[in-house]
Amino acid sequence: MKKSCLTIILCTLALVLSVAVYPKAVQSATIPTFSIVAVEEDKNVTIYTKNFPANKDFKVLMGEFGTKGLGGIEVISINTGSGGSFYGTFIIPTALQGRNLIAIRLQGTDSTYYAYNWFYNGPWESNGGSAGYIGIPTFSISSVVTDSTVSILTNNFPANIDFKVTMGKMGTKGVNGITITTFNSAAGGNFNATYDIPSSLHGDYQIAIRLEATGGDFYAYNWFYNDTSSIPTYTPGYTGIPTFSISAVTKNNTVTIKTNNFPVNMDFKVSMGKMGTKGIDGAYVTTTNSGPGGIFSKTYSIPVGLYGENLIAIRLEAISGGYYAFNWFYNNTFP
Repeated sequence: MKKSCLTIILCTLALVLSVAVYPKAVQSATIPTFSIVAVEEDKNVTIYTKNFPANKDFKVLMGEFGTKGLGGIEVISINTGSGGSFYGTFIIPTALQGRNLIAIRLQGTDSTYYAYNWFYNGPWESNGGSAGYIGIPTFSISSVVTDSTVSILTNNFPANIDFKVTMGKMGTKGVNGITITTFNSAAGGNFNATYDIPSSLHGDYQIAIRLEATGGDFYAYNWFYNDTSSIPTYTPGYTGIPTFSISAVTKNNTVTIKTNNFPVNMDFKVSMGKMGTKGIDGAYVTTTNSGPGGIFSKTYSIPVGLYGENLIAIRLEAISGGYYAFNWFYNNTFP
């Protein structure tokens, strides 16, 4: 079922991807990310980037844990040069010295590119590398006892983070749901847990369940049939972020995409909208199943309401499970 999108989500990191200027082929769609390489307590943090666009200016921001660096203290501005992968070391602002956890964000000054992460403000060795957590926490449903309990199996959870467990009506993704309990992820990774189904949801056919860090950065959600005999079959263990690139366009007609790292056997709603919307609340195009997942190509019709638009946003969002990916394309025929 699931992906949390550590909006991607967490620390996850979805963003509009850059396309080369026509008539050149569209760039391979990538998401800029970075990992934490080293920390000197209250002094500096060193990062290592991946998939950064070339020759773009980025502001380096740091802030309180849970903010994703939004509205944080500007440390410096950098230029990505040739892009791709590079190291950067940045001073920890005085106002954040003494904090246990710090959010860090690289935000494009003239583009929609961004990436964020967080780190323990302490000697790297003492953190056992946990400050370099990457990926997205997810969980699958392992069993249900009707109107009684639901059991889950987590995957890729960060270590030593407090999570609140909530349940709610189907379609809510557990947001503002009924609080069941709070727990600490301890060593993180994979673990089993069982939670009581609240009495107010007894009798509901489907129920949403959400695990969200009390600090705000990490979350994962899923849903289940409130029926002992009806456990959906999903492939646990999926990690990473689904993405897709634009491989062809026929103006005012179709767009062809190529996916990467999609979860297995999940239904995705395809929508398109005006540039800047990320496809959210866009025109519904179709529903597509990811089949074996991973890499596959699909062609979709451009909605009539978007004919004549120069730039169009496209979004694939899982009907359940929290996974999504978005991109945009020039409404011009290529290649």
